[in-house]
Amino acid sequence: MPFRVFGLSDPLVQGILATGYTAPTEIQSRAIPAAVSGRDIIGCAQTGTGKTAAFVLPILNRLSHESPTDVESSSHHGKSKDSKRVIRCLILTPTRELAVQVEASIREYGRFTPLRAVAVYGGVSIKGQLTALRRGVDIVVATPGRLMDHMRQRTIDLTRVEVLVLDEADRMLDMGFILDVRKIIGVLPTQRQTMLFSATISPEVKALSAGIMKDPEIIQIGVPRNPIETITQHFYPVFKTAKMDLLLHMLRNGGMNCVLVFSRTKHGADKIHHKLERAGIQSVAMHSGRSQGQRERAMEGFRGGKYQVMVATDIAARGIDIDGISHVINFDVPAYAEDYIHRIGRTGRAAATGDAITFVAPDEEKNFRQIEKFINREFEFETCPGFDWAAPDLPRPKPVEKKPASHRKRKMSGGRRRTGIRRR
Repeated sequence: MPFRVFGLSDPLVQGILATGYTAPTEIQSRAIPAAVSGRDIIGCAQTGTGKTAAFVLPILNRLSHESPTDVESSSHHGKSKDSKRVIRCLILTPTRELAVQVEASIREYGRFTPLRAVAVYGGVSIKGQLTALRRGVDIVVATPGRLMDHMRQRTIDLTRVEVLVLDEADRMLDMGFILDVRKIIGVLPTQRQTMLFSATISPEVKALSAGIMKDPEIIQIGVPRNPIETITQHFYPVFKTAKMDLLLHMLRNGGMNCVLVFSRTKHGADKIHHKLERAGIQSVAMHSGRSQGQRERAMEGFRGGKYQVMVATDIAARGIDIDGISHVINFDVPAYAEDYIHRIGRTGRAAATGDAITFVAPDEEKNFRQIEKFINREFEFETCPGFDWAAPDLPRPKPVEKKPASHRKRKMSGGRRRTGIRRR
């Protein structure tokens, strides 16, 4: 189904085609028509299925069809168009990487429209953002923390917002932004279109949506909690002290050209990066301890093939959207099963195939079992050809046989008689 049938404007369709996309994904096919019609939307789909375009395209279509800038500037001949621009759309994202990614998508798809966007995030000087806001923008893509800074300094006006988008809402709440998000929503016009997109819909996300949306259309793509089918998952039991050797063995012998390695901590990511560099493997680290300039250079270098490996932490995972990542390697098993889904979703994007590899040390068995339970699937451990330092297979826990209720009751009663303690 071509994008033109959604009723998108010709300049917007030209922008889509210029990016190389010719057919929409399933989430786009279902979300775009509903969004174009003005409906509030809750969109849930796995990572890598095209959620960004599912909300960016309807926004660009709406804002480019009727711009208050043109009307006002025609009646105020002494003022420039830029001075009359007002913020008509706000997109909230959990991380600065994701904010940059969304803003880049807006520029790409909207290259033949007059709309202007700015990404507002922390970790960089606020001066550039202030300059862009003073000149006038139509769309603001922001992280909650830096947006709150602008609101406190009264350097941003959100009273004309027509469309609100919460992107990666589950991650935003996981990172503790719920109070900031509610404060931000509290200053927006109540008459607006609201769209919420997420890889998972938790009870917290449902509670948030209930208070800010009006009769939303719920669009669910795929099975919740399941990785997309184009990703092949592998699990290798290995002693913690041998993980680095296994990683080097795979990188040297596995034909891996574009690899994303996940570490649980910033210190761990830097440590892996330095060891890879000493082994002659071009790599770069990506985590919250890096400056925005370092993070942008790392992304560009990885995207351009300068680095074979990027080592990242979970906080950076949502903003990494690079085509061609062939392998995701979980050097550490994530502490939360939800993070596993988001990590491996960096490969197999846009219907491409990919491999997700997880190193499981004996003390990480509990987290591994949580992943199995979360996605309702059991995995077989594999051995890596040519590598002999693997840990023995981790045994599956035996089912616990529950004793009859009557037996448990007698045991508890006996305990009370022996101790003489009366329990309340």
